[in-house]
Amino acid sequence: MARRELVSAGLALGACATVVALQTRQARRHNPPIGRFIQVNGVRLHYVERGSGPALVLLHGNGSLVQDFLTSDFVRLAAQTHRVIIFDRPGYGWSERPRSHLWTPAAQADLLAAAAKRLGAVRPHLLGHSWGSLVAIEWALNHRDDVAALTLVSGYYFATPRADVVLASGPAVPVVGDVLRFTALPLVGQLLWPRILRKLFAPSAVPAHFDAVPRGLILSPLSLRASAEESAFMLPTAAKLQARYAELTLPVAIVAGGGDRIVDPSRQSERLHRAISGSRLSILPGVGHMLHHSEPRVLAEISRGIEPR
Repeated sequence: MARRELVSAGLALGACATVVALQTRQARRHNPPIGRFIQVNGVRLHYVERGSGPALVLLHGNGSLVQDFLTSDFVRLAAQTHRVIIFDRPGYGWSERPRSHLWTPAAQADLLAAAAKRLGAVRPHLLGHSWGSLVAIEWALNHRDDVAALTLVSGYYFATPRADVVLASGPAVPVVGDVLRFTALPLVGQLLWPRILRKLFAPSAVPAHFDAVPRGLILSPLSLRASAEESAFMLPTAAKLQARYAELTLPVAIVAGGGDRIVDPSRQSERLHRAISGSRLSILPGVGHMLHHSEPRVLAEISRGIEPR
């Protein structure tokens, strides 16, 4: 009996793996690269540019990619006065994520700082959304002479209990996580996608334009590995960084939605504001985690308002 059950389980996993492989190929075929590539330290990164002027580098959150920013109106507004550069962070969209390296926020900051320098982005203003805010902070702390200003949006900055983070880290476990990522997880993700979006955008409705964000790329096995690893890095990174926030002496804007159901703004953004002398805090009432979609004009105005003259 046990042998028969093992055979059945193996056949089911094989069927799932076949479906996932087909879906992943289809997602990549229907969503080809929309920007350019740059090779930095042996890693091929995909990026998109819009506009001209002072450099503004956008760093997306966990489980996201460049289209998250591009489909919002924020990029259009920012590109009226800035050279906007959006990277697919390692493992997302069309950017590589070599397994030979631990892609912590600090490691990603080093890689993307080198990429920005290669692109001629001199002292960029960094805008990090959600997990991307940790990359922005590491970049500003470790390359402090190369950053003009920081806008930190919907971020997680202090280590607080998060059961969901522990669960989301599971697919990063070698072997078992690999099997799940290439079989069941992408299919489960497809089923849960509407519920995930409702929570991300709540209390606002999910905007129709977000349909253009390619969920097939977000739910690919490589992106799921990147997302799981980043979930595992989140608490230890915040615990390490929270003693260093006072070192940030550049202009900093901290922005959060008052209705965010992913990250509590009172325990994170408001506390960060108290830790960074001279920072500016904006809590937008009735807005959720995806603030760049809900209030793009407000975010653009806040970001421009902190830039050095």
